[in-house]
Amino acid sequence: MRLLHVIHDFLPRHRAGSEIYALRLCEALAVQHTVAVLCAEYDPARRHGSLTWRSVEGVPVVELVNNWMFASFEETYRSAALSTPLEHVLRAVQPEVLHVHNLLNLSFELPEVARRRGIPVVATLHDFTLVCPSGGQRVHLSERHVCAQIDAARCARCFPESPFYRQMAFARVAGHSAAFGPAAAVGRALLRRLPALTRRVERAVGQTAGPEVSATQIEARLTAARRLFDQIDLFVAPSAALAEDFVRFGMPRDKLEISDLGFPRLRRAKPRQVGDRLRIGFVGTLAWHKGVHVLLEASRQLPEGRYEVKLFGDFDTFPDYAATLRDLARGLPVRFAGAFDHTRAAEVYDEIDVLVVPSLWPENSPLVIREAFMAGVAVVGARQGGIPGLVTHGVNGLLYDAFSAADLAAALRVLIGDPGLVARLAARAPAVKSVADDAGEWVRRYERLCSAARGAPAAIE
Repeated sequence: MRLLHVIHDFLPRHRAGSEIYALRLCEALAVQHTVAVLCAEYDPARRHGSLTWRSVEGVPVVELVNNWMFASFEETYRSAALSTPLEHVLRAVQPEVLHVHNLLNLSFELPEVARRRGIPVVATLHDFTLVCPSGGQRVHLSERHVCAQIDAARCARCFPESPFYRQMAFARVAGHSAAFGPAAAVGRALLRRLPALTRRVERAVGQTAGPEVSATQIEARLTAARRLFDQIDLFVAPSAALAEDFVRFGMPRDKLEISDLGFPRLRRAKPRQVGDRLRIGFVGTLAWHKGVHVLLEASRQLPEGRYEVKLFGDFDTFPDYAATLRDLARGLPVRFAGAFDHTRAAEVYDEIDVLVVPSLWPENSPLVIREAFMAGVAVVGARQGGIPGLVTHGVNGLLYDAFSAADLAAALRVLIGDPGLVARLAARAPAVKSVADDAGEWVRRYERLCSAARGAPAAIE
C-alpha cells in the first residue's frame, strides 16, 4: 500500500510529540508498505511554495516552504499558491491513502483534492488546529486565557498576537525577495544564518504591517473546518477528552474513533533510590501553554536543599518565554538542559526521579507521559485535557489543579517527604501500546477505507 502522511512541520528541526509520533509510525508502516511524509517549513531563505525532497531516518519527506506570503487571512488556511504544489505531490506520490496529522501551514483544500482523485482520507487529531487558528492550543496568550469555547471575537484579537501573524507581516514588508536579483540571494542566505534576527524583525513589523482579522473571517475559517468534518472519512482521537471537545465543536460522533497512540519501546531506567534531593524534570517545548513557569513558581515553595529541577527543551523555539523562565529560575536549583535528540530519551529519563507535566492547555495525550511510564519514572500532571485519562491520582501518579503553583508544590512536597512513594507510583505505570501494534491497527483502517472507496470510484482530474 502507498501511504502519504501529512503534518504541519517535521524533524529534524521540529521535535515535538506529534512529529516524533508520526515518524515512528511511518517507520513501522514502512516495514511492509511504501510510506512518505508531506510537511511544511517556514524558511524566508527559500522561495515561498517551493518543494524539497529529503529523508529523515530513511523515511522520504516532501517539504513545502510556506513563508506566510498571504494577502488575506483566508489564504492562511486555503491558498492557491500552496494548493498547486500540493497537487503536484499527490500526483508524484500517488498515495492509496492520505493520513493527515495536521493541516496547519498547508491547506484545508488538501483532503478535498485527494477525495476528487479517489484517495480516502483519515486523520489523527493531535490538537485543535482545525478550530483554533493561532496554533491549536486554544490559548489566548496575551490574556492568559484558555478557551473553553471557540469565540470568534476573541480569536480575532488573539491571531494578530500569534507568530503566524508576525510571519505574514514580515512577508508583506519583505515582499517577494526573488524580484531583487543577486542581492536577494545574499539576503536569504543571511536569514538562514541569522534566525534570531529574523524573529526580531518579525516582531517589530508584526505590530503594524499585518492584515486586519475580523470575527467574520474567523467564522469563515470555522465553516471551512466543519466542511473538513465531512470531507475526511475517519478521525482518530488518542484521548476521550479530545474526542468530546471535537464533538462539541461539530464533528459527527460516528466519524470518530478513540485509540491510544503507539510508541517504540524505551529502555527502562536503572533501578533508582531517591537521594537527598528529589530530581524533578520537565521534558518538552518551552512555551507558555506548557506551564513551565508554574513549575518554577511551585519550586520556590519547596524546602531548600531537598530538590533540583532539570528543564529539557529548546531555548530558541520561543526565546522570549525562555528568557522569562531564566528570570524566574534565579536563585533556584534549576538547570536548563536544552534540547536533545529523541533517540536519547532513555538517557534523559535516567536523570530524573519524577516528570512534571504542567500543561495549561487542554493537551491531548502527551507523549512524555508514556515515555515516563516506560522508563519507570513517576509522573505529576496537571488536571487538564487528556492527562487525567492517563494518570490516576494516587495510583500511577499525582494530579494537581493546572493553574495552581501552590497545588503543584503540595504534590511535590508529598514526594519529597515520602521517597518510597516515587518508586511505588512508577511501579504501577500502565502498559503502553507498541508502535507495531498501532501500525497494525492503522493498516486495518486503511484497508477498510480503501474497500469502501473501491465501491464508489471517483473521477480523477
